[in-house]
Amino acid sequence: MRIIISGGTGLIGSKLVNELAADHHDVYVLSRSPEKHTLPAGVTGVKWDGRTPEGWGHLVNETDAIINLAGESIAGTGFLPSRWTPERKQRIRDSRIQAGEAITKAVEAASSKPGVLIQSSAVGYYGSRGDEVITEEALPDSDFLAQVCQDWEQSTQAVEKMGVRRAIIRTGVVLSMKGGALPITVLPFRFFAGGPLGSGQQWWPWIHIDDEIRAVHFLLENEAASGAFNLSAPNPLTNRGFGKVIGQVLQRPFLIPAPAFILKLALGEVATIVLDGQRAVPEKLESAGFNFNFPDAQSALSDLLR
Repeated sequence: MRIIISGGTGLIGSKLVNELAADHHDVYVLSRSPEKHTLPAGVTGVKWDGRTPEGWGHLVNETDAIINLAGESIAGTGFLPSRWTPERKQRIRDSRIQAGEAITKAVEAASSKPGVLIQSSAVGYYGSRGDEVITEEALPDSDFLAQVCQDWEQSTQAVEKMGVRRAIIRTGVVLSMKGGALPITVLPFRFFAGGPLGSGQQWWPWIHIDDEIRAVHFLLENEAASGAFNLSAPNPLTNRGFGKVIGQVLQRPFLIPAPAFILKLALGEVATIVLDGQRAVPEKLESAGFNFNFPDAQSALSDLLR
């Protein structure tokens, strides 16, 4: 397949690009600075501005699939989450909407449309719902992250009327030691200082990075798969339950809590990404026939931490 990927240099995108290249797909990665990234053999970096189809839109005519992962990091690029200033919140939203609209324009202009578009989103779409079990049928919330997710998904919705199959991936907390939430979550345990964040009762809808990539592959190739899919493992845990498993795997205590008020003072509004959560389950993905290699946190964390 010939595949265009936006956001192909992030945590998910970089691994996905490597996997697709290894499977001998013809991959084009859209990047603002393709010269700064070392891409696998057979992968072509293409410069774009993140806002328009200029310079790359012609590629869509000969493309089988587009995977849109583009968007400024919610947590920032540092080891610790960055505060959400009004300017950062605007960039978080704009980077997603403008990328999606650019892809939609490119598809609209193409005489030969791609067969499928994989549109990135997140379980933040649902907001904080306590202990409610959340399937893909749940309605969206209205907080900042939920609204961003809704707008993100809608940015490419028009391609469906052009005959393009669209699958939306509402991703949970991706577990990888190369980035994301896991390295900073594990760090206190290394110093025998692990414990719950806030109450510890907030749900963490996690997914092993390998299952995330496998799920994208599955949706890419499954011609019956369309609409929204929760990309999270079938056994979500509360923050407290997840932390206890980390302690067991690393043979470290789970004793010292990080109070919510301290996290809010240190991080501001962005603390919501660790203090709130969703008990999301992959009902639609499993119903479509996808099987997880890491369905429980014990197996996932043992694989990643040992």
